[in-house]
Amino acid sequence: MEKNAFDFNIRQASLAELLWVHERIPEFPGKASLDFYLDRLRHRLYLALVAEQDGDLFGFKVGYQSETPDTFYSWMGGVRPEFRKHGLADGLADYQEAWAREKGFKSLFFKTRNRFPAMISFGLSRGFRIIDVLPKGGVEDYRVVMSKEL
Repeated sequence: MEKNAFDFNIRQASLAELLWVHERIPEFPGKASLDFYLDRLRHRLYLALVAEQDGDLFGFKVGYQSETPDTFYSWMGGVRPEFRKHGLADGLADYQEAWAREKGFKSLFFKTRNRFPAMISFGLSRGFRIIDVLPKGGVEDYRVVMSKEL
């Protein structure tokens, strides 16, 4: 199928919905829980999104205000493998960036791992720049930090 070959909606989501999609993203190792999300998002300004159609959840994106007040951290997101290449990730990112701009954020950043070149390419294609590489574990697990001005 071609990109944008089907309609989908982007909307704000519950943490339970994030968790449901999270558990269906094969790149995320280990078991997540609602506490995983609650612990990170508690007492923070955050935005939780899902891409869906008629109640079927395809992807998610969640981020929050970083320690630098005018910088938004796009913490986690993903699209279920069977729904990739349809514009969902761009739709989620567009919504998140527009929301962050509206809330007064001046920049947005995310971290990925060296083992996910598709995510690095995605960031570059959306105007992000690599601003840091953080060694952690083997070279495939190095964190790649990407940022862009809003």
